[in-house]
Amino acid sequence: MPKPLSDRIKTLPSSQTLAMAAKARELKEQGKDIISLSLGEPDFNTPDYIKEAAVEAINENYNSYTPVNGYKDLRKAISKKFKRDNNLTYSIDQIVVSTGAKQSIANTAMVLLNPGDEVILPAPYWVSYSAIVTLCEAKYVEIPTTIESDFKITPQQLEAAITPKTKMIFFNSPNNPSGTVYSEEEFRALAKVLEKHPNIYILSDEIYELINYGKPSFSFAAIDSMYDRTITINGVAKAFAMTGWRVGYIGAPEWIAKACTKMQGQITSGTNCIAQRATITALNAPPSKIKFMVDEFKIRRDLILKLLSKIKGLKTNVPQGAFYVLPDVSYFFGKTIKGKTIQNASDISMLLLEEVNVATVTGEAFGAPTCIRISYSASQDDIIKAVKRITEVLT
Repeated sequence: MPKPLSDRIKTLPSSQTLAMAAKARELKEQGKDIISLSLGEPDFNTPDYIKEAAVEAINENYNSYTPVNGYKDLRKAISKKFKRDNNLTYSIDQIVVSTGAKQSIANTAMVLLNPGDEVILPAPYWVSYSAIVTLCEAKYVEIPTTIESDFKITPQQLEAAITPKTKMIFFNSPNNPSGTVYSEEEFRALAKVLEKHPNIYILSDEIYELINYGKPSFSFAAIDSMYDRTITINGVAKAFAMTGWRVGYIGAPEWIAKACTKMQGQITSGTNCIAQRATITALNAPPSKIKFMVDEFKIRRDLILKLLSKIKGLKTNVPQGAFYVLPDVSYFFGKTIKGKTIQNASDISMLLLEEVNVATVTGEAFGAPTCIRISYSASQDDIIKAVKRITEVLT
């Protein structure tokens, strides 16, 4: 009997990161010693001061539906955070709290994109960007980059990608999956191009903002000419080890914020009440309270780069933020390893999982077909064991 699913869902790709994580969990349940370096999930516990705020909220009987755009005092806390950390002035009416930054991105795309619009995606990009654009019946246009360019696009590449149908561009710095961080000067050079195209809107995904190993991240909306055209996306999942709490938010022109509230009101309504109360405490605290996690991620970054550098043919950049490395594995294409002919990055990723029980994600999912993504949000011990296994199978 036919299954009358919509064309929308039938053409929608599954999330490669979630699919690999599910595969790894399945093998682990079968008793295999899986080391998962596939998901971008800190292995730290949520800090105690945040958990205590959640317990307090439960005891204070926060249990009712929340305002669609978020509690007013949370939006005030977000407004203060934007000013303190990013030099951005957003009123509480320009802020919308959602069930994770992914929903914030989806809301924004759904209220701005029409069928046939084009969205520029500097590649590599987070897997859900292209899927979200597709759901909006728009088209995404990739701008490819390489390790040699530190996975950054140039103003010339941006200009060449713009057409009369271009409606948005998505920036993500620090970047998932490459760890690349754009400097203020680099963003300003890209903004010069966009100044010539006033009908293009910018989605600036800054979810990894606090996880950086050099200069602080620069917010695209801090460029005066871009402020009225930029939607700043952030959340607490990564920097505060709160992935399962599902709290994200936007700062945007008020008309876009109102549209996102309207959209969200018909899909999920307001975000979890307890998670919102905990987020107030997380954001009101100084960023220095979570620096211990960032310091540990930097140690892990240096460790994994040192270990990977010993594998002949593997090329890496030096990530300046987030907790991923995106090695180019094209050296192995066409080679036969463990009786298997490697044709692409997906073959490498599956080889590592099946032969040595290490879960990674193919770069094909991120618009980086010659690479695989490795997360170093796992423990140092797991990183050492995982790269030892990878080395054994690739050398």
